[in-house]
Amino acid sequence: MSEKSSAKEAIVTTAARLFFSQGYHATGLNQIIKESDTPKGSLYHYFPCGKEELAHECIQKANEHTIHKFRSTFAAYDNTGDAIRHFIHDMADEAEAAGFTGFLPFSFWAAVETSCISDKLRRACQEVFTAWQQIIAERLLLDGFTEKKACETALLVVSMMEGALIIGLTHQSKEPMLNAADYLSVLMKNIDLMN
Repeated sequence: MSEKSSAKEAIVTTAARLFFSQGYHATGLNQIIKESDTPKGSLYHYFPCGKEELAHECIQKANEHTIHKFRSTFAAYDNTGDAIRHFIHDMADEAEAAGFTGFLPFSFWAAVETSCISDKLRRACQEVFTAWQQIIAERLLLDGFTEKKACETALLVVSMMEGALIIGLTHQSKEPMLNAADYLSVLMKNIDLMN
């Protein structure tokens, strides 16, 4: 990796961690520069439009990571219920290992904190959630779900994952995520009972 690309990566990684742990508004560019140990010029070189552009990049990077994780997990399991259960259990373990303070790819601080002040970031978060719903729905179609039921169930999965994560972070416990994972797995295996 070149020195330039590693500087950009350091800026994005640091910004994502700080945005998650202390919030978008409480995180200043000077703090990101200091904690990433990069020159001020690097931040403005890669992100000439400033903090909003940097936050947008953080959202995109987190989405890429999560989509890759969904795809690799789906490839390892025969049905969506088992895959989602494993996916959430893995994320719960990561959250616990980070002491519930590290950057978690499927917790979008920006969705709540910036949606009222930045239409660009709101749209970026909307696209992320839509992409997750789509990848889950596509997998559910392979399990034999109707298109309508696949879309509805995918929205439920994303909603429960996000809600369980928020509660888990608040309680500093992975139990809400594990409970959501287990219920979602059972639900997806028995969805035909609800048709």
